[in-house]
Amino acid sequence: MAIGRRALSDCRIWFGRGWSNRGFGGQEAWRHMEFYNSTHLDTAHLSTMCHDAIADWPHDGVRAAVRYSRGAAFSGTCFYKEGRIFVNLGRSNVYPYLIRTNLARAQSDRHRWWRELYTIDAADPYQLVLFVFMHEFYHWLVRQARRNVRQKEARCDRFAARAMVDLHGAVVRDSAGKPVPRDDWDFQDLDGFVARARPTWGRAG
Repeated sequence: MAIGRRALSDCRIWFGRGWSNRGFGGQEAWRHMEFYNSTHLDTAHLSTMCHDAIADWPHDGVRAAVRYSRGAAFSGTCFYKEGRIFVNLGRSNVYPYLIRTNLARAQSDRHRWWRELYTIDAADPYQLVLFVFMHEFYHWLVRQARRNVRQKEARCDRFAARAMVDLHGAVVRDSAGKPVPRDDWDFQDLDGFVARARPTWGRAG
């Protein structure tokens, strides 16, 4: 997913947990994410959905921005160095929106490889934003864990789909529209792959 850069400054919400003894008001956040929204969606609800989905992961310095796309149904990107995640949302999408994914296992023969098309429904624009945000956030975790960031689209889709299924009851379906058993799409150790992204506080207990 790729989009251009553009700073957003309206509808800003700051989330933080955990404090040191210096900085603003005598305290300084050491675990936080900034969230910007310039769409018609409710900022508090949207940002709470995204924050809750990554609460168990480090997100210090991450700045997420949701804005309207220039025509695409959705898109997103992650700028690793700046910790910036952009989510572009189409204005004319019809919901529930069928998200086409890379969740299925790759298959191959002597001449080619292929992957069955698995889909997941976003019931509303909030869930579509959540899917794209989680996809891009996993890209960020991969970089934080000092892993190779190339060819991670399927892992990122699985991370996003896991949040949709666990938190919002979404259903993954195969190309015939039938529900897919979880073991057929959630078969990688996604948490273990990016475990090095967790600082000491993330591994304690």
